[in-house]
Amino acid sequence: MSESELLFKELSGYLKPEDVAQLQSAYQFSESAHHGQLRKSGDPYISHPIAVAKILAAWHLDAPALTAALLHDVVEDTQITQAEIQEKFGKTVAELVDGLSKLDKIEFQSLEEAQAENFRKMLLAMARDVRVILIKLADRLHNMRTLSSMSSDKRKRIARETLEIYAPIANRLGLDAIYRELQDLSFRYLYPTRYRVLAKAVKAVRGNRREVVEKISEAIKQRLLDASVDATVTGREKHLYSIYNKMIGKSLSFENVHDIYGFRIIAKDIPSCYLAVGALHSLYKPIPGKFKDYIAIPKVNGYQSLHTTLFGPFGVPIEVQIRSADMHKIAEAGVASHWLYKSSESSLNELQQKTHQWLQSLLEIQSESRDSVEFLEHLKIDLFPDQVYVFTHKGKIMALPRGATSVDFAYAVHTDIGNHCVAVKVNHELVPLRTPLSNGNQVEIITASHAKPNPTWLNYVVTAKARTHIRHFLRTMQFEESAQLGERLLEQALLALKSNNAALESRQWEKLLRDTGIKSKQDILADIGLGKRLGMVVARQLLSISENHNEGNALGPIFIRGSEGMVVQLAKCCRPIPGDPIIGFINKGQGMIVHTHDCLSIRKLSHDVDRWLDVEWDATANKLFNVGVQIVVENNPGVLAKIASEIAEAGSNIDHVAMEPDDGSSYTTIHFTLQASNRQHLSQITQNLRRVPEVIRVTRTKN
Repeated sequence: MSESELLFKELSGYLKPEDVAQLQSAYQFSESAHHGQLRKSGDPYISHPIAVAKILAAWHLDAPALTAALLHDVVEDTQITQAEIQEKFGKTVAELVDGLSKLDKIEFQSLEEAQAENFRKMLLAMARDVRVILIKLADRLHNMRTLSSMSSDKRKRIARETLEIYAPIANRLGLDAIYRELQDLSFRYLYPTRYRVLAKAVKAVRGNRREVVEKISEAIKQRLLDASVDATVTGREKHLYSIYNKMIGKSLSFENVHDIYGFRIIAKDIPSCYLAVGALHSLYKPIPGKFKDYIAIPKVNGYQSLHTTLFGPFGVPIEVQIRSADMHKIAEAGVASHWLYKSSESSLNELQQKTHQWLQSLLEIQSESRDSVEFLEHLKIDLFPDQVYVFTHKGKIMALPRGATSVDFAYAVHTDIGNHCVAVKVNHELVPLRTPLSNGNQVEIITASHAKPNPTWLNYVVTAKARTHIRHFLRTMQFEESAQLGERLLEQALLALKSNNAALESRQWEKLLRDTGIKSKQDILADIGLGKRLGMVVARQLLSISENHNEGNALGPIFIRGSEGMVVQLAKCCRPIPGDPIIGFINKGQGMIVHTHDCLSIRKLSHDVDRWLDVEWDATANKLFNVGVQIVVENNPGVLAKIASEIAEAGSNIDHVAMEPDDGSSYTTIHFTLQASNRQHLSQITQNLRRVPEVIRVTRTKN
C-alpha cells in the first residue's frame, strides 16, 4: 500500500466522507502542481506533503488543516497563486497556506533579516489560527527527519534554527513528543561526533542496566499494588539531548550520569497520583528538594504531573513522573489535544486559554518591536523553558522565566504597573527591584503615578514583554525629548540668521519635508536633537540661504538644567555641575553630551567644530548632580562613619564608595561619588569633610 493510500485509510477513521473527498482532491492538485519536482533525497516532492499530513492525522486535525498541509508548498515552489487556492479550497485553507509561505518576493538586507521576517509573518498567522504552527511543526519535523541529504552548512543552520525556535515553540505548546524529537535531531546534526559517541555509550549501558531497571519496575508495581493504587508503570530512557544537556550543565562525564532511566506511573485519577507518591516515598527515600507538584500548579503549556527523585537501589537516583491518563494525553499532544481528545473539556479549555494569552502577547510584542530581528530576539527570550511560579498578593499564580525579577513580574501583571513601579515587597519585605524571584514568592508591586521606566532595567529584565515595553517607552521618550532639544537648537540657529520659529510659514516646512522626503516636522526636529542633522543647515534650508551667506549674529548659548532627559547627557568623564563652565557636543544618534571646558575628552573631538555648541547652566537648575571626590585619610577605625556623617550634614547623598586595597600603609584613599546641587554646595561638602581630623586631603576627580 502506497503512502498516500495509508494516509487516506487513517483519515477515513475519523473524518467525514466529504472531508476525505476534499483531501483527495487536494492531494491530486498538489501532486499535479509538484509533478516532476524532486527533493534533495531524490524522492518525489509529493512525498513531503503526505508525510506532513500523516503527522497531523495522528493528532486528528481537521480537514482544512490537512488540506493546507497537502498544499503548503505549492504557492512557494510552483506557479499556483493564492487566489487559485482560495477559489478551489476556500478562504480558511488559503489563509493557512499563506501563513506558511515564505516572503521570498521581498529583497532583504541579510539572511538573518529574511529569516526573522518570515518567522514574524508565520507567528502572526499563528496568533490568528494555532493550526498554522501545528502544520509548520509537522513540516519542520519531517524536514529534520530527512535532513541528511542537505549540505553540511545547511544542515547545521537548519538544526540551530530548530533548536532555538521550533523545539521551544513545540515545548511552549505542550507538544512533548515533537519537542524531544526535534531536540535530538538538532543535536545529531549540530554535533554529529558527540551524538554518535553518546548514542553508542547509551546503547552499551542499556544492556548493563536492563536488570536494574526491571528490578526497580517490579518493586514499584508491587508497592503500588500493596497500597491499592490502580496504575501502570513503564520505564523510559532519557533522550540523548537531555543527557547531553545534563553533562554540559553539571560538567559531568557520561559515567557520572546515573539517571539515564526514569519511570512513569499513569494512575486513574488525581487522588491516586498523590497516593502513588506516598507509596513510592515509603519504598525508596526521596531526595530533598526534588519533589515538584505540577498538578496543583501546572506549567504554562498545560503540563501536569508529580515529579519526584528517589534514592534507588545501589545508590542510583530514580526520576519518576506520576500523572493521570488525561494528563498524559495533554502532556504528549499539548494544544493539539483540542482536536485529538474531546473528553476532558475543562483542562483543554484552560490550556487553550493559556495558549491564546501567549499568542496575544506575541502580537503585543511585535507591534512594539522596531523590526523583525528585534521581534525574533524577544521571541527567543519568551521561549525560555525553565519557569518559576510566584503568587500575586491576592493569591493568583503567575509563571515567569527563571531569573525573572520584580520588574518582569510588574509587566506581566499589566503594562501600566510595569511603567509606574517604584518598589516591591517579596513575602511582605521590601527588596531591590533587580532581585530574582524564586518559586513560591508572594510579590506585591508598589507604584507611583509620576514614575517611569528606567533604562538600567534593561540590564536585568528577562521577559520579552518587559524588555519590549521598556524599549518602546524609552524610544518614545527619547523621540519627544530629541524633538524638544532640536527645536531649541533650530531656534538658536534661526536667531543667528536674524529669524525665528514664529516667523516661519507652513509652506517653508512643507517644501523642506518634500525636499528631504521626511514625514513630519517632529521627525526633523528629533533628528536635529539626536545630531543626525545640524540645526544651522536645517535653518538655511528653511530660509533658502546659501552656505556662504553672512549670518550676522553669532549663535547664542543653549541653556540647560541637567534634567532634560536622555538627549541631554552630562559627560561621565568630567561630571559637570552647575557653576562649572561647560560646552556641548552633538553626538550623532545620542543627542547632546555636556562637558566641562577643561575636560580632556574635548581634545579628541576638537576636529568636529560644527558639532560643538555654546552651553550655559539655566539659573533654575535645582536637582542633585553626581560628582567624583577623592579623599586621603588616616587609616583609623570609624573614619568612614565620620566622613558619611559630615556628607549627610552637608545635605548630600553618597551614590557610590570604593576604597583602595589595604597595602599596610597608615593612610588610604577613598573614592566617592557624591551628589551636589552646584559648585557652592560642593564647596560646603568639602569644608565639612576637612573638619574630620583624619582627613588629609580632599580633591574633586575628573577624567
